[in-house]
Amino acid sequence: MSRRWRNFFFLFGVAAIIVMLFTLDSTVSEIGEIVRTAGGKLLLLILLWVPIYLMNALAWYLIIRDDCRSGVPFMQVFKMSVTGFALNYVTPFGLMGGEPYRIMELTPYVGAAKASSSVILYVMMHICSHFCFWLSAIAVYVTLHFCVGGMYVLNWWTGLVLTVLTIVFLLVCWLFSRGFRHGFVVKVFGLLGRLPLVRRWAVPFLDSHSEQLQRIDGQIRHLHGEGHGKPFWGSLLLEYSARVLGCVEYWILLRLLVPDATFLDSFVISAFSSCFSNMLFIMPMQLGAREGGLALAAASISLPGSVGLSVSLMTRIREFVWIVIGVGIMKLGNHETSK
Repeated sequence: MSRRWRNFFFLFGVAAIIVMLFTLDSTVSEIGEIVRTAGGKLLLLILLWVPIYLMNALAWYLIIRDDCRSGVPFMQVFKMSVTGFALNYVTPFGLMGGEPYRIMELTPYVGAAKASSSVILYVMMHICSHFCFWLSAIAVYVTLHFCVGGMYVLNWWTGLVLTVLTIVFLLVCWLFSRGFRHGFVVKVFGLLGRLPLVRRWAVPFLDSHSEQLQRIDGQIRHLHGEGHGKPFWGSLLLEYSARVLGCVEYWILLRLLVPDATFLDSFVISAFSSCFSNMLFIMPMQLGAREGGLALAAASISLPGSVGLSVSLMTRIREFVWIVIGVGIMKLGNHETSK
């Protein structure tokens, strides 16, 4: 990536952090009280995300290394991954900041087509792992209802919602599977070429970049193709495992407020809250959506909504620290290019 573009991303990240500081819903005294309540566990939560980000980076690294001997070191991929997530957190619509940054940083190592296809594949894997995680949470919720009952209520309304969600999630996973097997980039641009508002841009772009887009689709098919199942399933397993490990954060925080909370409680709350907040992905850091999602998720297992709000505020502090770290390391150890 050129120094000019890197400076742009860096200044954008710094500006977003400043805006976030001045638009926090919580007062300094409230944040101080949260920090005092969490105590040393707040540092533990920050450190917990080191292995989570390492798993995310390794999942992407497996995709990058699938069909080429790239010269990109793993720690460089780790740095790009952390910075990419930081930019995504502070960008409206989520993937509008971190993914272009990752592509531009990776291009000098593997070329534009491979960089684009690996980032697209990783995003698909990252999203697909969320749907697998949510499906698992539904199965856990139903199992706990029949095994322990209590706060895991399953009436006709809850059953209807969970059934609809299960059907939708399975359908999405099936669509992802088809995209992995057959490629989807050219088809997406072909579909965009039929939409009135974007047709004038999509059609010329497809015509002038058809060869590159077909090459990206070929690399997507290659990862899922015969003889290449290990990187595909390994990457998906790492992403799913990162979701499960992230539930430890909720478990630690829940036990501060509800001492008898179990890991499975945190698993269900984490999955249901992320499902709700991702429906409102247009908000930077999912502001408001995360809090509402955690309150609803806590209520779904008969915990007070205030528990979800308190947990959300604590995770915001950890998230903010990692955003600062991600933006701060952006300019360290980079591969410079004038293009």
